[in-house]
Amino acid sequence: MRNTAITKSKQDTLTPNGVLQDLLEGNKRYTENNLTASNVTELVKQTTSGQFPKAVILSCIDSRVPVEMAFDQTIGDVFVARVAGNFENTDILGSMEYSCAVAGSKLVLVLGHESCGAVKAACDGVELGNITAMLDNIAPAAKMASDQVEGVTNSSNDEFVAKTVENNVKLTIERIREKSKILQEMEDNGEIAIVGGVYSLKTGAVTML
Repeated sequence: MRNTAITKSKQDTLTPNGVLQDLLEGNKRYTENNLTASNVTELVKQTTSGQFPKAVILSCIDSRVPVEMAFDQTIGDVFVARVAGNFENTDILGSMEYSCAVAGSKLVLVLGHESCGAVKAACDGVELGNITAMLDNIAPAAKMASDQVEGVTNSSNDEFVAKTVENNVKLTIERIREKSKILQEMEDNGEIAIVGGVYSLKTGAVTML
């Protein structure tokens, strides 16, 4: 049973690659239905006065993607930012900068997922209220996919949707580096890594890109 939260001294020993491997090992336990039990009461007490998470994960809001559970993480382990389509904006960039430059996280993980509703809507050019502006962030990934796959370029083409999901993760990572001098410099210095992956709704497995 996990009953000790991450401390500052423990966080200081972590490396970006080590954190990534820890998350992937946790995802393997998740897919095998072998999640680690946690003493929630004890962890709540230990983290009341502070937190030292190992990573920040940018995920879609999709209810079928339980981020902490999918990596077998518990209280105090990871920061999680969520927005439909898992793209960056000013607030999320600021949150990531806080996570890494202030709170000491070692990894930024952009997590897309299979059959993403926001991605499908972008593929179909949906226009509806504030959703329209939100989808503008994903549209470049769909445009890129239209040159990479054959067949119709809408959500009826599973290959087109899957390629747009991957492109969206990759483009989001590129924009994080472009828009955040803080995160880019930390990555260049080896203090953090910025990586991306796609979660399978069918299996629960995360495939790194």
